[in-house]
Amino acid sequence: MFFTQALVAASGFAVLSQAHMLMNTPKPFSSPTLQNGPLLQDGSNFPCQAGAGASYSGTPNPMALGSKQNLAFTGSAVHGGGSCQISITYDTQPNKNSVWKVIHSIEGGCPAKNTPGNLPEDPNLADPFGYSFSIPDNIPTGNATIAWTWLNKVGNREFYMNCAPVVLTGNGGDKNNWESLPNMLVANIPSINKCVTKENHDYRFPNPGKSVDVLGSPDDQGLEGCNDVGGGSGGGSGSGSGGGSGSSPSPSTTAPAVAPTNAPGGGGGGIFITAPVPDSPAVPSTTSASAPPAQTGGGSSGGGSGSGSGSGSGSGGSGSSGAGFACSTDGMWNCLDGKSYQQCAAGVWTPVMPLAAGTTCDIGQSTSLNIKAAGKKMRRLAVRFRG
Repeated sequence: MFFTQALVAASGFAVLSQAHMLMNTPKPFSSPTLQNGPLLQDGSNFPCQAGAGASYSGTPNPMALGSKQNLAFTGSAVHGGGSCQISITYDTQPNKNSVWKVIHSIEGGCPAKNTPGNLPEDPNLADPFGYSFSIPDNIPTGNATIAWTWLNKVGNREFYMNCAPVVLTGNGGDKNNWESLPNMLVANIPSINKCVTKENHDYRFPNPGKSVDVLGSPDDQGLEGCNDVGGGSGGGSGSGSGGGSGSSPSPSTTAPAVAPTNAPGGGGGGIFITAPVPDSPAVPSTTSASAPPAQTGGGSSGGGSGSGSGSGSGSGGSGSSGAGFACSTDGMWNCLDGKSYQQCAAGVWTPVMPLAAGTTCDIGQSTSLNIKAAGKKMRRLAVRFRG
């Protein structure tokens, strides 16, 4: 299903984007389907854009211990770049209590270098900026999940997270080496912690680990309330505070089959559609992409428990229209209360998103989202879609 939208707006209207960034290499889980937007602030789809009780599925990306892996993206809404981390858990069905250990940090310039805003609008654009990371050569082998997380530099204060199944191959490894890595930093999700980012900064992680690319200003931290987030002994000063109780992985010399996984996704910070990840662009590599380790229990990112359900009801709708609930007509818009909206995509409602300040929409469901400045003459946002 392909959607297009044209915005004809009065001065001060926000441009609504369907071109947020998606990780395409390593290849993400096939289910839950990625949404091209950030995680919900209530934490209900943390981690990996998956809700509680989700199951995952997808072909694992094979990665050898010590190998170098490519990291690539699709989309154009790069939000001026920002900072990213690659983390790993040995949970093949990640949940809120999974512990994620950082194997690589990119401080500034991710997923775009020297880009003040966004690239030209194109949800299928292959990100022209190349990145890579290495799999540690001394961690356990076996099935795992890798996560790419992103703190965007420009725009709403958000936290992006895409995940991929991996199988790590090689000659064993020691779980203590994995446990000594820093915990993944989570920010801008109030239900998990108090860590927030400040706009227009190249974020420096309190504990980035030993594998770091500094592509922005080396002295630009841009974080508040984050020093106690993302602990571990990988060279930083943080101390993880999560309350998970899961167990650490055991080394193995053979890779077991990945268990199926799947869950409805969610997002925020714009109008988002369910978007299948395009085939990865041809990127020369001598090894296959790798995944960062994630673990259950004890991690700073696993201590929060999202409680918001994101439910709502449109006045012109047919029952509940909360994020992830079924809807009948792909492309249909739903203005909930005159100040927020969502869209039907791939048979489910997207997360509810607020309109720009000073604007309202016509309450109810329709094939176009009509937006007007509060107290002013209607200016239409005509949204067209085709199958």
